[in-house]
Amino acid sequence: MTNSEKGQALTANRLGDGVVVFLTRAGEWSLSVDDAALAVETDAARALEARGRQAEAANTVTGAYLFDAERHEGRVRALHIRERIRTLGPTVRQDLGKQAAGAGGAFRAVHS
Repeated sequence: MTNSEKGQALTANRLGDGVVVFLTRAGEWSLSVDDAALAVETDAARALEARGRQAEAANTVTGAYLFDAERHEGRVRALHIRERIRTLGPTVRQDLGKQAAGAGGAFRAVHS
């Protein structure tokens, strides 16, 4: 049996430098997708969206949106390729981005 749950997480771009960030349970913005809060219920997802709108109004982030994800053994993996790329960096240059620094989460952008 695996310890896995599916839900939605909130991502955005930090307004100061455009870096991809993820909203945590504590309401902070993290560079690591593994820190992302995972909303498994509709009301929780709405609450994340509301926090994103507040952060946009405060000019902290821009372009906040929910994406489908799963938490497996404590690590978060985006379920769609677009968000996987946002968490890792370029798929054609694994020596760049968060993946090069070992900070892109536990999953590759593309399954091999």
